[in-house]
Amino acid sequence: MRFSFQLRGDVNSKRVGDYLKKECLKAGWEYRPDDPEIILSIGGDGTLLRAIHKYIDCLDKIMFVGIHTGTLGFFTDYTQDELELFLDDIVNQKPYIEESPLLEFDIPEKEFKDYALNEIRIESLEKTLYLDIYIDGEFFERTTGSGICLSTQAGSTAVNRALKGAVVDSGLQVLQLCEIMPISHKIHHTLLNPYIMKSDREVVIRSVSLHNAEACYDHLHIGLNDVNEIHMKTSEKKVRFVRYSTYSYLKRLKNLY
Repeated sequence: MRFSFQLRGDVNSKRVGDYLKKECLKAGWEYRPDDPEIILSIGGDGTLLRAIHKYIDCLDKIMFVGIHTGTLGFFTDYTQDELELFLDDIVNQKPYIEESPLLEFDIPEKEFKDYALNEIRIESLEKTLYLDIYIDGEFFERTTGSGICLSTQAGSTAVNRALKGAVVDSGLQVLQLCEIMPISHKIHHTLLNPYIMKSDREVVIRSVSLHNAEACYDHLHIGLNDVNEIHMKTSEKKVRFVRYSTYSYLKRLKNLY
């Protein structure tokens, strides 16, 4: 197996990486940072997100496994106290691949396209946004407030959860739309509740002005000045997580909160 690393950057994660590199070479793996088959992400969820975006153009050729040394490890399969278990698994266990589809968003006016594992947020902390939301070409509602968040199943435990969205069980392929700090009164009101929809829906956001607003996706962001329309949908790109042992999704949730 050809492998490489994505490290959190702290001394402890580097120490874990050095140890795993030595032991993986002993197990017969090849260290190939220029052409890896598997990325060992050592850190937390943020480290894994950076790894995914680093290899965004070759996700069909690469798998990821997370070793947790950070502050949040929802996507990681092993902790730094389970390194020997990981090394035993790669020698003795037959892995299976779990795929998570990405969100794709397109800004036609900027000729810009990118992807997110967790969510895409159209938001502003400086001014109220007036966003017209279309789903599969049909007008859904106009939301007034700080913005909206569109999340995947994988991202339902991230910002979506902080917005009181539903945590979606593993294996369900859906999108979830939440409003961010909506303004509602007797003259103007919206659904307010999170809206869970089929994963093949396309969501389009239109606004007269998105000045001082940003599209925030995973750990990245892009300014939306001079932008009036944004397209979002489930991408054909998928992140492939390699699993050497069964890990309960319910246990992941309990470890989260």
